[in-house]
Amino acid sequence: MQVQQLRDMGKDPYACKFDKTHTVARLHEEHRDLPAGQLAEGSAPVQVAGRVRARRFMGKLAFATLADDSGEIQLYLERTALNEAAPDSFKHLKAFLDIGDIVGVTGPMKRTDKGELSVAAQDLQILTKSLLPLPDKYYGLSDVELRHRQRYLDMIVTEGVRDTFRKRSKVMSTIRHMLEQQDFLEVETPVLESTAGGADARPFVTYHNSLSRNFTLRIATELHLKRLIVGGFEKVFEIGRIFRNEGISARHNPEFTSIELYQAYADYNDMMNITEDIIRQAAQAVCSTQQVPYQGQTLHLEQPFRRATMHELVQEALGVDFSSFQSLEEAQSAATQALEQHAADQDGSKSSSLRNIQSAASIGQILAECFEAAVESTLQQPTFVLDFPVEISPLAKPHRTKAGLVERFELYVAGRELANSFSELTDPVEQRRRLEAQVAAHQLAGKAASEAQAQSLTNGSQSEQPDDTPHEIAVDDDFITALEYGMPPTGGMGMGLDRLVMLLTDHSSIREVIAFPLLK
Repeated sequence: MQVQQLRDMGKDPYACKFDKTHTVARLHEEHRDLPAGQLAEGSAPVQVAGRVRARRFMGKLAFATLADDSGEIQLYLERTALNEAAPDSFKHLKAFLDIGDIVGVTGPMKRTDKGELSVAAQDLQILTKSLLPLPDKYYGLSDVELRHRQRYLDMIVTEGVRDTFRKRSKVMSTIRHMLEQQDFLEVETPVLESTAGGADARPFVTYHNSLSRNFTLRIATELHLKRLIVGGFEKVFEIGRIFRNEGISARHNPEFTSIELYQAYADYNDMMNITEDIIRQAAQAVCSTQQVPYQGQTLHLEQPFRRATMHELVQEALGVDFSSFQSLEEAQSAATQALEQHAADQDGSKSSSLRNIQSAASIGQILAECFEAAVESTLQQPTFVLDFPVEISPLAKPHRTKAGLVERFELYVAGRELANSFSELTDPVEQRRRLEAQVAAHQLAGKAASEAQAQSLTNGSQSEQPDDTPHEIAVDDDFITALEYGMPPTGGMGMGLDRLVMLLTDHSSIREVIAFPLLK
């Protein structure tokens, strides 16, 4: 109704343009020394625009709070000054100006007797009429799901939300600048792929009408970036969206942002140095310090990150040296006993880990399961976990001196994985063997899962869970062909940038650092 009334008065409630001369932050900076009770002399009227966050009318005088992208400032609305520009302006503002409206204001600067810097409005235009009321300024949005579902509203009313996304942008630009200074080339690789590869994850599947075939959304950028190394580029990186058709939680969003980088003639030791540099420079740019507060603790990023092997960390936690076992049965027995004792000491349950240990096909898989159950969450300060079992690392080069292991690290901070890196496997014959073994193991696991689900449905004990349904994987033969032409020794690293932003902005949920997270 107000919109039509404004139109009937010859005023456009949805303006085309407003020429701003200043941001709110610039006004505060330029007039920080203006004394209380003084009008800024000798300066032209300013023009600012933004959203009305508060308003109060008191007879011949009114005040409003205007917020733009840089901050808030008070509007000093005096009837006499406004009516000089247009008769009845003050009366019309009182009737039509609402909290949430976007306005443009023209007038000189003054500081009130109480010391509040203000724009003494000579003219105020409603540029966009808000049809819905904003949440109460004091209580804000208390429903967390509503905050994430209506992020635009969250950005308006919740303090600090827009600052988080400014910091996110700063992280991205800092990483790009650092890598470009080191002669890395930023590239773009396909999102639609014939074969999902580069990670062990369930892909999203889509259908291409013109080609009459299925494609998957990429689950990693790795294999195409390695093709570029084969093609002659020596330093490449990509910051891009990754899609994994898996669970949603405080730490996982099916659509997320990662960086992957590859450097020819380098190995995972070089990648550790680059990873440390990326995190330190991002922390310095965003937090102005490398001692970063996070969830009640201080993360010390300024110190060299701890480096320890998976074997060493598991032995520290459980007292078991998995390198000493000769048989799978020995390792299963020792791991089961150690985890049961660990669960008793920690007053927790390790039932899923114990089941996985009993079904493990190798000592390496048992080692990895014990690490996840007993070590991972304890790694609060930055820690490079080195030298993974070959069974869980199909794309990494065999370790130069340790049989059964590969040259791989994962970086853990605040109890979660942040980065993953290999000395990349360049032997095409060994790469094919490993990928084919991975496909065979996946097919066996899928068959077992299908049988278990069918039995459960028959018994009526549980319904089928989408995350547990088998999905197909295949060997990327073209990637093997690329390796057959020869890839130089290469170090590669991938990092979840959403998780890095979480650390640098002190957020425990990934949804707080993704502007529009996926919701049910």
